[in-house]
Amino acid sequence: MSELNIGILSIQGDVAENVASTEAALKELDQIGNVIQVKTPQQISKLDGLIIPGGESTTMGQLSLVNSSLKQIKEKIESDMPVFGICAGLILLSKNAKDKVIGDIDQPLLNLLDVKVERNSFGRQRDSFEVKISLEPVNISSFNGVFIRAPSISEVGNDVQIISKYHEKIVAVKQGNIIATAFHPELTTDISLHKYFVNIIQQSFEKK
Repeated sequence: MSELNIGILSIQGDVAENVASTEAALKELDQIGNVIQVKTPQQISKLDGLIIPGGESTTMGQLSLVNSSLKQIKEKIESDMPVFGICAGLILLSKNAKDKVIGDIDQPLLNLLDVKVERNSFGRQRDSFEVKISLEPVNISSFNGVFIRAPSISEVGNDVQIISKYHEKIVAVKQGNIIATAFHPELTTDISLHKYFVNIIQQSFEKK
């Protein structure tokens, strides 16, 4: 069985929670793998898959830019490395992002996921909430979505599959080797989305 190297971008955000969820997913799937906290281009270059966690997308992008990590992440994803963007990670992956209140924002974007994102779409921190949602297109019928200063997706390109909506707002998508959610799966005990991502990495690894 192949040994997977799965990175959690560890510049800022929910790093420890994603490490724990990914390790639990590997264990439940009986898949050999290492879950590594990564920051540098050298660390990122050795990965089979990457999770970009929730946090502050502007800070994350600017810090990644400083040590050229953003460039390395982009190159790896363009070379078909699977990536899972969560909340801030969704924003960072997108081609276009605006803030619901202030409009245009000046922040680095990877420009890979063909979506337009609205930051703070459900309100600020005090408006955080949890709700049951469906991700039926990836065979997850019920999932507890944790929305914290969450964005939503206002437009998708032709190659983007919508995998979940909440109140008609798009909150999860898949495009090729990219999956992205507006909510935080690592903040629940349900590891089904992390298992789904590990399976994508395994399939990608086997194609090499």
